[in-house]
Amino acid sequence: MYLTWLGFFVSIAVLLLVSRKNLALSLFAASITLGIFTVSPYNIGIKIWETLTDSSVILLAFAMGIIPLIGGALEISGKMDDLVNNLRIGKKKFLMFSPALIGMLPMPGGALLSAPLVEKGGIGVNPENKAALNVWFRHAFLLIYPLSAFLIVSTKIAGLDVYTVLPYLLPFFIFTVLLGYIFFLRNAGGKIKYTKKFSLKKLIFPLFVILIAPLIDFLIQSMFELPVREISLVIAVAVSFILAFVLGNLNLSSIIHISKNMKPWNFVFIIIGMFVFINIFKASGVPELISGLTLPNIMLCVFISFLLGMVTGRVQVPASIVIPTYLATSGLSSMSPLVFVITFFSIFIGYVISPVHPCVSVSTEYFKIKYQDFLKAAIIPTFIALLLMFILSLFFIR
Repeated sequence: MYLTWLGFFVSIAVLLLVSRKNLALSLFAASITLGIFTVSPYNIGIKIWETLTDSSVILLAFAMGIIPLIGGALEISGKMDDLVNNLRIGKKKFLMFSPALIGMLPMPGGALLSAPLVEKGGIGVNPENKAALNVWFRHAFLLIYPLSAFLIVSTKIAGLDVYTVLPYLLPFFIFTVLLGYIFFLRNAGGKIKYTKKFSLKKLIFPLFVILIAPLIDFLIQSMFELPVREISLVIAVAVSFILAFVLGNLNLSSIIHISKNMKPWNFVFIIIGMFVFINIFKASGVPELISGLTLPNIMLCVFISFLLGMVTGRVQVPASIVIPTYLATSGLSSMSPLVFVITFFSIFIGYVISPVHPCVSVSTEYFKIKYQDFLKAAIIPTFIALLLMFILSLFFIR
């Protein structure tokens, strides 16, 4: 047991240290480190092999490699400039709205679609804040989006209904938006300079290219029973890229230029490394050790929830560990809405800043910053949010 805990903490240290040089490499290094402490070398190999032969992971990684090419094609054709110049809602609103718009659409890796918008509209904003606001506002609106998968799954585990908890989540959503504004947008001075007259056509084209991918993904998912969910995602982003390529009047040589600039292979390796880590984490015994801990409910619902959200880069996995543990130790069949919201929001906070959260990974890669730079930008609002959860837990969790 002690060796497992040691391996867990050492692997997190490796993840944070190596990510200063290369995020994909840090994910693989942390995975191997955790595996050495907790499973046999054979099982490490098995988990790596299972990841590399998991069609859903490979297809997702492939899709993540295509998405930056979409942004690159829009950039090189000048269509990204057209979008920024014609979506005239003000600089701060633009930087808040563009990640939120993409974030409301059920598409993995959507942070890569909003990142070029943030890059273009955020002239004068430092890269750390661009990455942070791209992630922060992308996910803030999911707190009150009734069709978000992690909200639906988490409420079901807690024995609650989504629409029962939404009124309780609304103040937390407003609080999250305010934190994002204060720490990421307050000093985003100036205005987006418009040098040309408004053109509806130039606004619609790039918006159509960006939004067609999640729309196709959603429609295919709704209409067909696919053997692997990510098939629809690959089709969707491929269509989006082809449209950006053809309607942008690009030639084949442009693909080489775009690839050199966007380095799509980096995003592919990040996704694969992330799932290798998650698979070894699940096999390590750490989730079972956490479930077996006899902890005060405040510790479980706030701090363990936050830690698991940060370590796994997921919401459903921590929820499936923390909520049943709370219910079992409390002798309850369902959570109260307030206890659920405190627990869910604590997980959410950790998830939003997790180095193995795909949106964080691809945002830091896109804006060419280290994870530590992103964390420095996001750490204070994260701490404030976690502190609020702790204070609330003192009154509502027993």
